Amino acid sequence: MPKVLISDQMDPRAAQIFRERGVEVDEITGKTKDELIAMIGGYDGLAIRSSTKVTKEVIAAATNLKVVGRAGIGVDNVDIPSASAAGVVVMNTPFGNSITTAEHAIALMFALARDLPEADKSTQAGKWEKNRFMGVEVTGKTLGLIGAGNIGSIVADRALGLRMKVVAFDPFLTPERAVELGVEKVTLEELLARADFITLHTPLTDSTRNILSAENIARTKPGVRIVNCARGGLIDEAALKEALDSGHVAGAALDVFVNEPAKDSPLFGTPGFISTPHLGASTNEAQVNVAIQVAEQMADYLMTGGITNALNVPSLSAEDAPKVRPYLALAEKLGSLMGQLAHDNLTKIAIEVEGAAAELNIKPITGAVLAGLMRVYSDTVNMVNAPFLARERGLDIREVRHDREGDYHTLIRVSVQTSQGERSVAGTLFANSQPRLVEIFGVKVEADLAGQMLYVVNEDAPGFIGRLGTTLGEAGVNIGTFHLGRRAAGGEAVLLLSVDQPVGPALDKVKALPGVKVVKALAF
Repeated sequence: MPKVLISDQMDPRAAQIFRERGVEVDEITGKTKDELIAMIGGYDGLAIRSSTKVTKEVIAAATNLKVVGRAGIGVDNVDIPSASAAGVVVMNTPFGNSITTAEHAIALMFALARDLPEADKSTQAGKWEKNRFMGVEVTGKTLGLIGAGNIGSIVADRALGLRMKVVAFDPFLTPERAVELGVEKVTLEELLARADFITLHTPLTDSTRNILSAENIARTKPGVRIVNCARGGLIDEAALKEALDSGHVAGAALDVFVNEPAKDSPLFGTPGFISTPHLGASTNEAQVNVAIQVAEQMADYLMTGGITNALNVPSLSAEDAPKVRPYLALAEKLGSLMGQLAHDNLTKIAIEVEGAAAELNIKPITGAVLAGLMRVYSDTVNMVNAPFLARERGLDIREVRHDREGDYHTLIRVSVQTSQGERSVAGTLFANSQPRLVEIFGVKVEADLAGQMLYVVNEDAPGFIGRLGTTLGEAGVNIGTFHLGRRAAGGEAVLLLSVDQPVGPALDKVKALPGVKVVKALAF
């Protein structure tokens, strides 16, 4: 039974869902980094919110860990490269708190437009400063979205309902999607120059860090009002302070900060500045939603292999996982065969699918091929970290999908470029479930890939099979299955034998047989 640790406060329904799905769960919150490192080795899954820091050291200690699930969207507290290298799936729940976060951004925009916090404070102090708080309408104003994904699109919908004009900067926003949302797709420079209000809805990456830098803030329309409910670090906070002090920025509302908890900031007390303590996802509905979603996603992965909302591996629904699983087994065996036979000086690899395989998501198949291939280099490789390891070694990876159906109803072909030229192997599924090798380096052959095997390339000549059998028999090696293929009579032949015992010292004796060109012991 898989075992999951919930290390941050989470709605009780998360633990309930784990147990209902057959996953053992412990709820242990508030632990220090060292305490987490000491206990994490016993868990297959780790469910977190924002408090737990899943560092490189935590991942190194998590020897059984298979998945980290973040109840929420931000994963700044997870070392994703280290998780990927360790073969750990990292998931988040990007949709569970979308409405809540979008509504908070709209609320802060209204608060800025009408200076509500200061007006409340003044009124409760008995001042009744009606003429002091002259606000602005949002109707007819231009809202600039930096990021038009799930949350940004909800903000756009609400803003259009308020009769605002919406422009959006997002490199991934297609013209068709912009029309669907009712927004105008613009460059960042255009947005800065035109927007009366700017809201940010983008993750924190190297390309978005300080996207509102001092230079970009200076390019904004005088009197602009800025809202950030996304991630701390998207705005240069010192530059924002200067722009507020100078009056170039009329107001700013931040729900997130570079350093959190933000107990001290140069922005605090600045006229026109509003802050909230990272409340974007803080509604009862959102907390229930993300807790349920992260538990469902992690349980699906641990129990069925389904992958949803993963950040470092292709998604694979729980419904599709059983259909794809036989293909993953075939793909991993083909990758393993190629890795054992042609692993020297690999520069390129192509994964081709045709027939029924071409109708599937090819990304998991690629991951499985690379897992088998890269196992030559590491015993801990899996389909999660294999692409990471392959890229690290500079391997050029190509995926090809063929609509045609050839000699087999479904086929996966793996080709690699080596210093000796191109080599390829191909396999199919018998009865839609049994992996079978059907071609090796251009030679047709049908063979199961399992257990201990012996690969032999020899000159096709009478008596060779008898001599090979005698040599193995004298060494105490029993042949289980025997598979033979050749290009032409009297030419080069390929033998694949399954054996009940490791070939061991008999390998040199087989190499010494007349006509033998290549001998390799294989293991699957």
